[in-house]
Amino acid sequence: MGCLDKLPYEILLRNSSFSECREYIKKNFKEIYEVKPGYKIFDVYIIGVPPITIGVDGNDLVFPYTKPCHGTFLVKVASDEEAARLRKNKK
Repeated sequence: MGCLDKLPYEILLRNSSFSECREYIKKNFKEIYEVKPGYKIFDVYIIGVPPITIGVDGNDLVFPYTKPCHGTFLVKVASDEEAARLRKNKK
């Protein structure tokens, strides 16, 4: 498993449920994708309650990330490459 700590990220919500993350994304982003648990992004496998919602704004990706023993966070990470890959895979 990759490590999110190696990426420049911003935490939007701390200790959140997957439904809270999903609602935040739906309210704040126009470009939204749903993926299954286990979807790999930034060499990190996303785990959680399906459907897992990912918001995209330009090259920023917003998604729930569960860190064992720390809880679930809604994070924002910028990456042209991952945003393009997500768009391509979900069309």
